[in-house]
Amino acid sequence: MKKVAVFGNAGGGKSTLSKRLSQITGLPLHVLDKMKYQSGGAEVSDEDYKRAHQQILVSDQWIIDGFGSMETLWPRLNEADTLVFVDLPLYVHFWWVTKRFITGYFKPPAGWPENSPILKSSLNSYRVLWLCHKYLTPKYREYIKQAQSIKSVYHIRSTQEISQFFELIENEANY
Repeated sequence: MKKVAVFGNAGGGKSTLSKRLSQITGLPLHVLDKMKYQSGGAEVSDEDYKRAHQQILVSDQWIIDGFGSMETLWPRLNEADTLVFVDLPLYVHFWWVTKRFITGYFKPPAGWPENSPILKSSLNSYRVLWLCHKYLTPKYREYIKQAQSIKSVYHIRSTQEISQFFELIENEANY
């Protein structure tokens, strides 16, 4: 486990999972939302984002959390030696986006750029939930099915499996 892509639908706990995984493994964490958006929610130029993304891909070790863009998604998944696909039931994603929206007014969400517009970002997350579930999640499922013969694949389908994932990784780290 040297190059880890953490991906899945909005509000699935990817940032929390990635942060903990980085703490356990010591691998450097790169949060795509922080690369793609500046403080206050302004988007960086596509060229700057792609350049930064490519610099990470060619490095020896990384955990990359998030979606980024369609243009960078598939090369990242191809380059990774480990895939962590957070594929919780849609209602869990929906609930966690709602929880993040409510608590975001008191404490900025983990993995979000500073001063992100909570309402606008949350509304976008709700929109993305349905689009990702309908169009991208089936492609993710097919991709990991094909990739499991050549990569380490962790397909997390429940909140209990998140805890089991950490136990497994901690046990591997202790050997």
